[in-house]
Amino acid sequence: MEPRILIVSPVRNEAAHIERVIRAVATQDLPPARWIVVDDRSDDDTLEVLRRLEPDVSFLTVVEATEARSRPTRDRLATAAAPRAFNFGLRADDWRRYTHIMKLDGDIELEPSYLRRLMERFEADAKLGLAGGVLVEPDAGGGFRRISIPRHHVHGALKCYSRECFQRIGGVQERLGWDTIDGTYARMRGFTTRSFTDLVSVHHRPLASADGVLRGHARHGRCAYIAHYTTPWVALRAAKIARRRPMVLSGLAFLFGFARAAADRVERVPDAEYRSFTRRELRRRMLGPFAPGPSEAR
Repeated sequence: MEPRILIVSPVRNEAAHIERVIRAVATQDLPPARWIVVDDRSDDDTLEVLRRLEPDVSFLTVVEATEARSRPTRDRLATAAAPRAFNFGLRADDWRRYTHIMKLDGDIELEPSYLRRLMERFEADAKLGLAGGVLVEPDAGGGFRRISIPRHHVHGALKCYSRECFQRIGGVQERLGWDTIDGTYARMRGFTTRSFTDLVSVHHRPLASADGVLRGHARHGRCAYIAHYTTPWVALRAAKIARRRPMVLSGLAFLFGFARAAADRVERVPDAEYRSFTRRELRRRMLGPFAPGPSEAR
């Protein structure tokens, strides 16, 4: 079966990047069947750029988010704005008509062969349910640095689901931490999740910087709490993040986000099976070859 890809892109204030993103998708070796870009009430020139380019790309549809604006916040990503806008765009079509459903952010520039090569990975592995490439972003020296990511995790900025996987996990949850929760549910349902290091895309805005770097680390700590990540894992993760700039403060911000979520008793994923599965996975990753087998881990 020939792949039919549906891309949905929630965007906000991406005027500086969105044209190169559109040009990159328009020139793909394997173009998507449809691309829905949702402008989530940008207050820069994003919508004007989108409307200008829309007639040039036959598979591109631009829509404006019309759902009620959430209360003002200094960190709008913490309100799960991205998955809400994604689901809004998804309602503009029937995703079941497509073989793959992809989320692509408005600051990600794909290499020309990206979609073709990604579809080849899905075709080669029937169990592959959620996949994507890796990202590089501009560094202070004028070059690019690769964003480190675990092999099993897929960047929220460019996730691609098989139709079967998307259906089995119930789509994308409109909650903070959605881009960790979806991968966990995919593996729970028997699918493989994978980031491919040879599929490289450019992230034009530094990771977690949309609302401030430290606020982004704190948000990721909050995500870890919501997703039932354990305190030992969080401590090890914070130590790793502490090596990023601003050094030490980055790790403390991550810990603060986790601790603040616990103190506020933020709702965690309300699924006992999910919680048990997550903690077994974390135990195996932390202990490696010393981890108990499946029967012992329960």
